[in-house]
Amino acid sequence: MNPHRSAWMTEDHEIFRDAVRKFFDSEFVPQRERWIEQGHPEPEAWRKAGEVGILCPDVPTEYGGGGGDFGFDAITYEECARACITSFGNGIQSIVAHYLVRYGTEEQKQRWLPGMATGEIITSIAMTEPGTGSDLQAVKTRAVRDGDTYVLNGSKTFITNGWNANLVCVVCKTNPEERAKGISLLMCEVEGLEGFRRNKPLKKIGMKGQDTCELFFDDCRIPVENVLGGVEGQGFFQLMAQLPRERLIIAVMAVAAMEAVIAETVGYTKERKAFGQRLLDFQNTKFTLAELATEARIARVFVDHCISQLQVGELDTETASMAKWWCTQKQFEAAHECLQLHGGYGYMMEYPVAHYFADSRVQMIYGGSNEIMKELISRSL
Repeated sequence: MNPHRSAWMTEDHEIFRDAVRKFFDSEFVPQRERWIEQGHPEPEAWRKAGEVGILCPDVPTEYGGGGGDFGFDAITYEECARACITSFGNGIQSIVAHYLVRYGTEEQKQRWLPGMATGEIITSIAMTEPGTGSDLQAVKTRAVRDGDTYVLNGSKTFITNGWNANLVCVVCKTNPEERAKGISLLMCEVEGLEGFRRNKPLKKIGMKGQDTCELFFDDCRIPVENVLGGVEGQGFFQLMAQLPRERLIIAVMAVAAMEAVIAETVGYTKERKAFGQRLLDFQNTKFTLAELATEARIARVFVDHCISQLQVGELDTETASMAKWWCTQKQFEAAHECLQLHGGYGYMMEYPVAHYFADSRVQMIYGGSNEIMKELISRSL
């Protein structure tokens, strides 16, 4: 998938990649179509992933994680893309884990991280609301203090892992009079939680096996000790500090998907014939694939640079935003061109290129739209 050897890769990373690849091929690929049909994977898939160390590989070992660096986490996204699996929302699990590692109290880390590493706890982040997307300061969900609990009211939409999640990190206002300073992250254990409900997974253009849901909180009582970090009013700043890492995750997924769809298309054009010769022998095919391979290599080198920066704590918002918007844009363009080279077969969902195409579109929207990324970059100019 990736002939370019990433500078951050070590022998341990190579061993881990081999194990992850074998696991996905044996355990997840056979389930891929069924998950797409039903709109979600089963919780058992999470537990199986936890058993082989795929979840939280870069969380410290004292909290049940693998104790590695971000490179191990990146490998799980790359191998998901190679296997054409978008049903498994492990990126969200990783993001919530790092909120806890970075900001959680010791009690919160001990309470939730080990279960997240084993897959017994499945997490989601409830940010987006029906009327609020990128402007997180405008969230309407409220958590009002009442004794030793918060009374939580509000609705969230487009929530990845929303069907399976039993621990939801809810972005809410604990002080409605404030904007940024009024936001807190409330960790909600939703199994058996009175007043909580979720709709069935939403029907989407792509990523159809990923359980994206609407969540509703109606007078849900959440213990005050569940506010992330133990102090309210820190949520917006916690979110902003972790966004470079989250956007890099999306860029990693984009690059891996580019490499995978190009490899798939090279294989197809070597086999498919038209007018007595292979598709790959036509100049248009060769030049198109040469351009795509070049852009994929540029994206890979840039993302590798970002990974190295993240590992030493130097990845800034502007660079992460550049990686997110450019790589996802190129991912979509690559999938579009590769589908065209497949002809009519590319429009059939039985061919992986159709999934790569449909799944790529949302990459330019979630995690902050690409227009927001350009706005952030422009502020640093």
